[in-house]
Amino acid sequence: MEIFDYDNILLLPRRCRVESRSDCDTSVQFGPRRFKLPVVPANMKTVVDEPFTEMLAREGYFYVMHRFDLDSLAYARSMRDKGLLVSLSVGVKPADHELVDRLAAEGVGADYLTIDIAHGHAESVQRMIGHIKHRLPGSFVVAGNVGTPEGVIDLENWGADATKVGVGPGKVCITRLKTGFGTGGWQLSALKWCSRVATKPIVADGGIRHHGDIAKSVRFGASMVMVGSLFAGHEDSPGQTVEVDGKLYKEYYGSASDFNKGEYRHVEGKRILEPVKGRLADTLREMQEDLQSSISYAGGTQLADLKKVNYVVLGGENAGEHLFM
Repeated sequence: MEIFDYDNILLLPRRCRVESRSDCDTSVQFGPRRFKLPVVPANMKTVVDEPFTEMLAREGYFYVMHRFDLDSLAYARSMRDKGLLVSLSVGVKPADHELVDRLAAEGVGADYLTIDIAHGHAESVQRMIGHIKHRLPGSFVVAGNVGTPEGVIDLENWGADATKVGVGPGKVCITRLKTGFGTGGWQLSALKWCSRVATKPIVADGGIRHHGDIAKSVRFGASMVMVGSLFAGHEDSPGQTVEVDGKLYKEYYGSASDFNKGEYRHVEGKRILEPVKGRLADTLREMQEDLQSSISYAGGTQLADLKKVNYVVLGGENAGEHLFM
């Protein structure tokens, strides 16, 4: 198996078939709905909040609301009242099981539920999938996170509709340093490895540093790509604004950090400061334009055409010597 990450891979262009890059279709079918981009902002407190998720839902983008210090039932009811998609995060504790019960009992439901824990290849996740499928059978369940084919196979067999792949590759995640485990440093290879056995959609989670990494993720099997740091730090992002030496920054911290937990216990995340970088709507537009360019380089007209291109692995003993299908 080839071991590589995003910086080690370049996709190879094919003959262009479109007159304009704007002719390329970046939309993706994910579960029962189609979305403008195969991109979802990370479900973290410093990345998404209620106004941002409402904007995403109105504009046709996929979102997953975080689950921290939030009345998820009230939030779901508010989105329903506005006629918008309901996409929530849940954990695996008794309070999360109770939330699912209340969503069902009060008729609010959820279109998408993401079971979001650091080590998703767990019997507790199996129980939560079963509980959701029993109480809210119409919900599309994304489960994770995992980093092995065995994890993908088990979650699919347990009833997950999509699997989230990535253990600690994010910019504010220190799982590999704290535990010795993870996909940090080889996340793209892990995605390739896991997608080979997947029969349902995969969400690539973490390690995205540039817009071109989204195209690479699709090439190696992702239906949806979860992005954190590229969405953090905007003028309208959640998170505290901090001034350092006359420059403005927004705080960005991991869900497993003490900043998010409120205590230093089982910490696998850290806090960084992201330079303030304009408005979120402008980044979404730029992402779409860059992905349209990627599709045109792939010789295609739609997102799935990215899966057909060859690539080269940079660095190492065989740098540039082989093309991989």
